[in-house]
Amino acid sequence: MPIINRIADFHEDMTAWRRDLHAHPELGFDLPRTSAIVAEKLQSFGVDEVVTGIAKTGVVGVIHGRRSETGRAIGLRADMDALPILEETGLPYASATPGLMHACGHDGHTTMLLGAARYLAETRNFDGTVYVIFQPAEEGGGGGQVMVQEGLFERFPMQQVYGMHNWPNISAGTFTFRPGPIMAATGRIYITITGRGAHGAKPNEGVDPILVASHIVTALQSIVARNMEPTEAGVITIGHISAGNAENVIPERAVMKGTARWFSPEVGDVLEAGVHRIATGVAAAFGATAEVEFRRAYPATINDPEATDLSYKAAAAVAGEARVVPMERPTMGAEDFSYMLNAKQGSYILLGGGRSADDPGVHHPRYDFNDDVLPVGASYWATLTEQLLRA
Repeated sequence: MPIINRIADFHEDMTAWRRDLHAHPELGFDLPRTSAIVAEKLQSFGVDEVVTGIAKTGVVGVIHGRRSETGRAIGLRADMDALPILEETGLPYASATPGLMHACGHDGHTTMLLGAARYLAETRNFDGTVYVIFQPAEEGGGGGQVMVQEGLFERFPMQQVYGMHNWPNISAGTFTFRPGPIMAATGRIYITITGRGAHGAKPNEGVDPILVASHIVTALQSIVARNMEPTEAGVITIGHISAGNAENVIPERAVMKGTARWFSPEVGDVLEAGVHRIATGVAAAFGATAEVEFRRAYPATINDPEATDLSYKAAAAVAGEARVVPMERPTMGAEDFSYMLNAKQGSYILLGGGRSADDPGVHHPRYDFNDDVLPVGASYWATLTEQLLRA
């Protein structure tokens, strides 16, 4: 594939950077080592300015082209944080911190943007300014929102912002894109059911919160099946139930945790109202009570059509048109790049990293970013910059 020759020259360097980051994962906003490495490398590349401390550990590098007075500017964003997962890859560069792991490929995202920054700072074959944005806390912390709230776009004025994520479900080096919704909005569901404890041999003397929770799980599925417009998309999943600690005791309380996903804000309203109505109603029918919290998290990630067409052209220049494939349906995964797209025109693209059909997906304890695509992603960022800020 026609990656940029100069970027191909330091593929080995990028692989070493990525594996070092993989071996030393950090969580959320607490990324002292990762952000320090990013800042040090940007400085060594000769970028014009390195700004740290945005959203605690976020980093922004400023690279001016041959003519920066044009006022044209774009932003390129990568996330840096890992996940609280115990790694099971057995790789020589596996996580050195038990219980923490780069299981979503953010080590690769950071490395690809560093590679592009190195190339762009060397060549400066563009007019205007590119801001390389390294964001903390994508995995549930809303670091993208915090960066926007702390003045990212006021401090670094840009017309557009772009994001990219690796995607192990498609073949390595293939891009997939989609104008409009590409990732879902998300909400967190917390339900505490209070019944009445009793001996397991005398259930008539108690109100079983586990039985109530079981009925709530089933009933919640009726929201999508019966309360939503059938052509809309929505998901409700209960992923955690905890109650009791003995096999012969009916506990007093059960705690349920789950997630909801949607694209349309109206669907989010239907899901939220339905969770409250069903959880409290089912609990009351059994003589229990339910406390419900529906906490909205990331909004839907919605690509601007014009910016998506521009990102397609850059991907096609790198991978060839045959390897830039339209995405038929959005994914119900979520992404806090949505906050940046709510504030600026831009687009989010997916880069395939799959080696075989048996590859573990992201957030799996045996997942590992495919180093073969490092120069592909870095070339995409560089090509996008040179096309949008054409000299």
